Amino acid sequence: MLDLEFAQASDTGRVRDHNEDYLGCVVPEIPEHSRTRGWLFALADGVGGQDAGEVASRMAVESVLAGFRRASGGEPHSTLLPRLVQQANSKVYETGMSTGPGGTSMATTLVACALRYDRAVISHVGDSRCYRIRHGHAEALTRDHTVAAEHVRMGLVAAGDAARSQTRHVLSRSVGNAMFVGVETREHQLLTGDVLLLCSDGLHGAVSSADIAGIVSSKAALEDAVHELVKVANHRDGSDNVSVQLIRIRGVERVGMYRGRPYKLA
Repeated sequence: MLDLEFAQASDTGRVRDHNEDYLGCVVPEIPEHSRTRGWLFALADGVGGQDAGEVASRMAVESVLAGFRRASGGEPHSTLLPRLVQQANSKVYETGMSTGPGGTSMATTLVACALRYDRAVISHVGDSRCYRIRHGHAEALTRDHTVAAEHVRMGLVAAGDAARSQTRHVLSRSVGNAMFVGVETREHQLLTGDVLLLCSDGLHGAVSSADIAGIVSSKAALEDAVHELVKVANHRDGSDNVSVQLIRIRGVERVGMYRGRPYKLA
């Protein structure tokens, strides 16, 4: 059975007067749910400069969490998670459109991570990220959906130039901007000792992946690591909200799949 521990925090930062980030999780209520449904972590960052960013982020996360709780046990996370993100997109979009003539512009980033057995499935839209920290090294498991990042992937600009570009924070896609959204989903194997980190750009925009890995690896307690990450982000920048979820894998259940059904490996 998958065994994990987690800690999370969200901070307004040193400049803004309200928090447009939102995060949440679904913890198995009974041990059997760890196998049939698994765990879910989700984090969203309301788009700044648009109306009701904090409403959009909360609505998106709560929609995904509620859908995960209602889902049939045993449904593959690789199909469930993108469907839930698409449903969250529809809810945010329709809520914005229903506010009156012309509607209200509401949008948010969203990253969601579902865990079961020895696998993590990650679906995301926007530039909130998921990292995997293994053996002291942090690897981004998500790709930013920003104009600058898209230009890098197309070979139009170098990564170093993109990091300084004015478009590095301009989203190329977000939850709630349109009736449908392209949800990117990937699956990764987990090993005992791995740490997954979900965060808004208030963290990864201020703290390098190497420093993130160093802080997490140096703290025995996840709560201490979370608060240190927020503290460092605020010290180095602090102009944005900062949200972090840390999940440490204490043990995995190795399984294979046959015709969509899991079987235990020796």
